[in-house]
Amino acid sequence: MAEVSQFVLSLFGEMSPWEAGAVILAIAYLLLAVRENILCWYCALVSTTIFTFLFWDVSLLMESALNVYYIIMAIYGWHQWKFGGSKKSGVFISSLGLRKNILIITIILIATLVSGWLLSQHTNAAWPYVDSFTTWASVVTTFMVAKKILENWLYWLVIDSISIPLYIDRGLYLTAILFMVYIVIVIIGYLNWRQRFIEQNTSTTYA
Repeated sequence: MAEVSQFVLSLFGEMSPWEAGAVILAIAYLLLAVRENILCWYCALVSTTIFTFLFWDVSLLMESALNVYYIIMAIYGWHQWKFGGSKKSGVFISSLGLRKNILIITIILIATLVSGWLLSQHTNAAWPYVDSFTTWASVVTTFMVAKKILENWLYWLVIDSISIPLYIDRGLYLTAILFMVYIVIVIIGYLNWRQRFIEQNTSTTYA
């Protein structure tokens, strides 16, 4: 037990203040998103800006580019939650059908194969295919969050699980721990949003 505690403390001792700050803000983002609190997008904006530079520094090029996209989506997500929807008063939770999900997954896999091959041939990117998959899947899923699509939580569950060994390999231990925490929060987020989705549709039916 003492050896485990010493190992964990040594890992935290190697973390930069920037990574620690990004991790804290990223957790705050997800917890606020679970509650549909628009403040989540402010946390996302700062956190992803920091991660953009961190991933570039460890040669995760697609992850770095992804976080530039996250910065843009933080602004877009805030706007959608504040002014989106048919009544311009914010979007409501919605769900995709099976056919749309199959189409989305197919597009992600094709994009992964193409960019993974290009990265492996023309760059020094680490884990090019895994890096590509998490990147393209996250691009789509972040848009789903901005639109409050219920299935986003299931997509994140897969993405976060795959990302953990990637970050451990690149020495981003605190970020790997963050994604372990993410998995728990993602499950809670799905259950909460699903309940609200059911209540939302029920109230609409009897309105």
